[in-house]
Amino acid sequence: MNNPAKPDWRSAFLRLEGAYAPLTMRAYRADVEAFETWCFDTGIPGPFPATVDMLCRFIDDQAEMKAHSTIKRRLCAIRLVHRLLDQPDPTGHPDVQLAVRRVRRKKAARPKQAKGLTKAYLERFLDAQPDTPWGLRNRAMLSLGYELLTRRSELVALRTDDLELRSDGTFRVLIRRSKMDQEGLGRISFTSRKTARLVQDWLEWRGAKIIPLFCPIYQCKPINRALEATIVKSIVKNAARNAGLDPADIDAFSGHSMRVGAAQDLLQRGVDTAAIMRAGGWKSVNILARYLEKAEHNVWE
Repeated sequence: MNNPAKPDWRSAFLRLEGAYAPLTMRAYRADVEAFETWCFDTGIPGPFPATVDMLCRFIDDQAEMKAHSTIKRRLCAIRLVHRLLDQPDPTGHPDVQLAVRRVRRKKAARPKQAKGLTKAYLERFLDAQPDTPWGLRNRAMLSLGYELLTRRSELVALRTDDLELRSDGTFRVLIRRSKMDQEGLGRISFTSRKTARLVQDWLEWRGAKIIPLFCPIYQCKPINRALEATIVKSIVKNAARNAGLDPADIDAFSGHSMRVGAAQDLLQRGVDTAAIMRAGGWKSVNILARYLEKAEHNVWE
């Protein structure tokens, strides 16, 4: 008698299209593929449905090289696939949860914090941009990302029609969708006149027919599609490198550094935490508190 075919999780995954952000979809897919590869490498013919013993062994093996947060995210992806396949979910079993707790205790560590791209760094990064189309785009991206306190995914998701030029020379910006706003209700933010000028310089070169606010440039021509979110990190690090920063400082910057640095600057100026949370679209004060720790150190100097 033939064994029943293993469930096809990839086909089930297609049902998620449009329900999650593209970055989330890629992360979940990579997590499930990591579990699938582990199963094959350990002689298990297929990952689904998973057993409690399989997951405990997977967690123990992952703990040798992966962070606690990565393991938790992979379990979320595995849980999601079981639900899509209408299979019993083993991730909530006490033995699985205990295995996760052991990893957390073994690898107790504070999350790595991105270096804040504060106003002082921003000025240096803008000055270091070349006088090229790429420099025009990157100046506008860095300045806008800082003033809007955007996540990298929010920055690359902006469209030209999300910006409204006001009579005072600033932009009113609609940030439509974010990690914490999956319904896409959005939030409103405003730029300075300086940032508005940088954006207008970019738009004048880019032209009016491009839908995304920021787009790739190929052979000095704009391409009508949005940038990948990962390019934001490269733009920040390249700006730090061009500004002559030390390698350790360059490595500490990330795609979220503009958001972190702007929040730190607002705290230094005496803006209260609730207002900073509204400006950056934070829902958890605990996450924001980690961003502001280094700024707190300077408040009393």
